[in-house]
Amino acid sequence: MPDLATLVPMLALLLVIGAFAGVIAGLLGVGGGIVLVPAFFYTFEHLGYGGPQLMQICLATSLATILVTSIRSVLAHNRKGAVEWGILRHWGPWIAGGAVFGMALASRLHSTTLQLVFGILALAAGLYLAFGNPAWRLGQTMPGGIRRGVTGTAIGFFSVLMGIGGGTFGVPLMTLYNLPIHRAVATAAGFGLIIATPSVLGFLTMTVEITPPYTIGAVNLPAFGVIIAMTLITTPWGVRLAHAMNPLPLKRAFAGFIIVVALNMLRKVAGW
Repeated sequence: MPDLATLVPMLALLLVIGAFAGVIAGLLGVGGGIVLVPAFFYTFEHLGYGGPQLMQICLATSLATILVTSIRSVLAHNRKGAVEWGILRHWGPWIAGGAVFGMALASRLHSTTLQLVFGILALAAGLYLAFGNPAWRLGQTMPGGIRRGVTGTAIGFFSVLMGIGGGTFGVPLMTLYNLPIHRAVATAAGFGLIIATPSVLGFLTMTVEITPPYTIGAVNLPAFGVIIAMTLITTPWGVRLAHAMNPLPLKRAFAGFIIVVALNMLRKVAGW
């Protein structure tokens, strides 16, 4: 049984992380995983739980929170008729397959390798968020056939390796293929559920040697519970802020934040 001197600092840091992730999600419509994974990493490492499988704990716990928030989000968007169920039906099996492959690989990689993967992909996401043009298009309809299979598998695979839901890759993809942004965001919430379900089930059965208190497999239960509770409270705050101010400067500031986080992760990998 861990003592209060261990639990209290951990819970305090998790409360702050959850509050920030919820506000950002409501304000910018960005999934929490890209914030949660590095936040979990620095929190658990600072508290002395660093090890060769630390990133697996961060990925798994982030995906567990996405499992819950995606369900809530899909139901809310569906009430407004914004979810493209046809896309989910056709892309879902490929995304789920990619998620299974991603979890199988992630469970075998060293934490440092996963930090490198996260840093590179987060840097790319931050640059797109900062400099991407909403007018860019790759086509007028979502691709089918082999392109759908390859792209859907890649979305699931790389999302698990980053511990994120479907928004970071799914929303840009769908808007590049001419889907309106509000429908892309709604449908990407479904991607998150498809990604998180098989990967979390796999991570729950994983054997991890060095873990924070109350961890099952690679999923840390206190972090999961605190993040879910805090995002329920603070996401509506972010939504109200989004309607009260111009979100574009904040979006660019958040892109800068993600770029800095990614570069710092890469710096740690390089040993600087």
